[in-house]
Amino acid sequence: MTHLTQKITRLYQQFSSQLDNPWLDVVALFLWAIVLLKYWITGKLYILIHPNYFGLTIAAGVTLFVLGGLKAKQMIQETSSPTVQHITLFPKGWSSVLLIFTACLGLLITPQMFGAQTALQRGLTESLPVTRAQPQEFRTAIKPENRSLIEWVRLLNVNPEPDAYKGQKAKVTGFVIYPPDLPQNYIWLGRFILTCCAADAYPIGLPVLLPEGKSRQLYAQDSWLEVEGEMYTETFNNQRKLTIKAQNIKAILPPKNPYDY
Repeated sequence: MTHLTQKITRLYQQFSSQLDNPWLDVVALFLWAIVLLKYWITGKLYILIHPNYFGLTIAAGVTLFVLGGLKAKQMIQETSSPTVQHITLFPKGWSSVLLIFTACLGLLITPQMFGAQTALQRGLTESLPVTRAQPQEFRTAIKPENRSLIEWVRLLNVNPEPDAYKGQKAKVTGFVIYPPDLPQNYIWLGRFILTCCAADAYPIGLPVLLPEGKSRQLYAQDSWLEVEGEMYTETFNNQRKLTIKAQNIKAILPPKNPYDY
């Protein structure tokens, strides 16, 4: 047992001595710069943060590249001048290893947009949460068929009476959700609203009455649709809701930016 303990101790000391390598700091800085700039170049920032913060993210990526270069230059100078004392950016390399590990995960794992399951978990609504600023007045497109899904939701926040929009034309896009309390001839068309980042995204949307003879199984959950029809009022679980009576449904590709703001 004593021999095994000594062997484990020696292995730990050898591993710890490797973590003291200051070049790990350089690798961590460059990797995180690559992660941030890769998300920007590939358009994945759209499903992670609000566009208002794109500039800050890009600036952070460039800054990390510069810091990595300066740190590498410092290490080269210290190699040629051994009298210069090295000061690590992270304590004994452990933080650098953690940063390198998470950066590698960021490079290997592609961020995915939220879908129906996340929407159901966070709760479907056709109104803005009370934590969001409630508009007293909302100016929208002149023609109802030009309103987006989020514009219809904003209108409901100003005037929640669904009969006020009865008979108005609608043409909206969103992804398919199957709420368990909706009949089989209905789907929920949803979008996520992003305030700051994906962590605070919440789902909004409206129920859709499918054309006669159509079943929800024809429209896979999480698929993106363009729904054209008109508004009417339907009652679900003793609650009157603004509903789209679909006349034409067309499958579309997921948009580059799946969120509204």
